[in-house]
Amino acid sequence: MFRIKQPASGPALLAILIIWALGLPTSNAQSFALTDATALVPVNVKAAVAEYKGRKAVLITRDATKPGEKFKDGFALLKGVDFQDGTIEGEIALKITAPPGAPRMPGFVGIAFRARPDASRYELLYLRPGNSTSEDQAMRNHSVQYTSEPDNGWYKLRRQWPWVYEAWAELKTETWTKVKIEVNGRSARLFVNGSEQPSLVVDGLKGEDLRGGIALWGYPEEEAYFSNFHVVSSPPAPVKNGSEAAGSWQLTIRELANFQGTLQLKRDGNKLAGDWSGAVGKAHGVAGTWRNGYIELSFDAEWGNPENPRITPTFLAGWIDGDAASGRMSVKDVVDGHWTAVRKP
Repeated sequence: MFRIKQPASGPALLAILIIWALGLPTSNAQSFALTDATALVPVNVKAAVAEYKGRKAVLITRDATKPGEKFKDGFALLKGVDFQDGTIEGEIALKITAPPGAPRMPGFVGIAFRARPDASRYELLYLRPGNSTSEDQAMRNHSVQYTSEPDNGWYKLRRQWPWVYEAWAELKTETWTKVKIEVNGRSARLFVNGSEQPSLVVDGLKGEDLRGGIALWGYPEEEAYFSNFHVVSSPPAPVKNGSEAAGSWQLTIRELANFQGTLQLKRDGNKLAGDWSGAVGKAHGVAGTWRNGYIELSFDAEWGNPENPRITPTFLAGWIDGDAASGRMSVKDVVDGHWTAVRKP
């Protein structure tokens, strides 16, 4: 139904009729009741109509009876969604169906975004409700998680950046949970059950695709239910991939006002090399990688008494956007924080 304040004629009327006839979206908002599976494109999963906890929904499962298919990456794409920045809202419920005696399962259910149609690359925010009420605080801290598949899974992120890409949230299994994801450029925020504060803030999304589909994500030996999804796209942030890393950079760690220095970088394909001079040492060799504008670098820093400094491994990762860059930096056993940099003339 269209409401037009002024009568349309000529090309404008023709455009409206074409949009109406083709069923194309007329605004930046899209809604999916998910009372059936017609709005989904399953990729290595099964999508079926279901009734769960008093409402119609879609059920996403993986075929755990076929060893080759059990852990094959997949999800169910929402049809007609091409998403870069904006808001994703929906409701999720999870039932764990692992047989008795199987390893403990905290549950895994989530939402993928900026996803490729074949599930080969996507950003993912997911819930593990069974961890939320664990008596082990370390397990509680694994309640909500960010990963970027396939290059930055949970195992890699947890070991490189402990507690940065996961957190605690109040969750329950076999209960409908409201989820909202806000995406803006290279950042995302996850909210659960209408909270005003995010349960997880991801500053520096690691996926190399800036736009793509939105998908419903489940796990083997579990039943993942989805209902009432709404997607609102917003004007995209001014970021782009592929920026050059080679050159001279003035770098600062935000958490330490006196931590500044200069990075001199050269790039040979996907390999980076150069040196660091400034705080915590001079002329230290730097090595790392470049991937479509995303960099990972490591070097040894000098920390403590200048007369007898302690050599400390330092690691940084992040994105270059033109003549500016930012990301996370870790000086082992000293500080973990954000870095920013600007290209020097």
